[in-house]
Amino acid sequence: MTDRGETSVPSEDFTAAPDEAATIHVWDPIVRLFHWTIVTACALNLFVLEPGHTLHRALGYAVAAALTIRLVWGFIGTRHARFADFFPTPRRLVPYLRALLQGRAPRHLGHNPAGAVMMILLMVLLSGVCLTGWMMGLDAFWGEDWLEELHGTLANAILVLALVHAAAALFESLHHRENLVLSMVTGRKKA
Repeated sequence: MTDRGETSVPSEDFTAAPDEAATIHVWDPIVRLFHWTIVTACALNLFVLEPGHTLHRALGYAVAAALTIRLVWGFIGTRHARFADFFPTPRRLVPYLRALLQGRAPRHLGHNPAGAVMMILLMVLLSGVCLTGWMMGLDAFWGEDWLEELHGTLANAILVLALVHAAAALFESLHHRENLVLSMVTGRKKA
């Protein structure tokens, strides 16, 4: 890895079928499953299900389980899944943001530093939503308005950041001429 956070591609990553020769495997199944589990659960809980509904609560526990798995995977998982690969230190983030503002942001195979900040913020908010949702079911906090308001505020913050995340993914897709949404489905990106 260079000082700017750009990554080189090991040659063993190029063992692909002939039609995949121009791509490289970046996102492993656990990362992709985590991503789409969170997208699905949040969309259902924010737009379809009533708060307190049995499925709403079940999806909250599913998100908590997915977060736990992803946190562990961030330490023991594949290269681009590991926090060490993308954690947004000032040394990585500041030059990236300068380049981004100048329209010269470098392409990253894994998370770019701004995307890493977004991912960490979303994981913190998701943890808060899971925690407050669980607390609302405890006798000690039953019917506490402040807790319900905090739960709703965190959920709304997730919605706002998810929209920013989606817009940034579309922007990056256009900027680097690469379909980042498709890469989160297939796990592959341009080599």
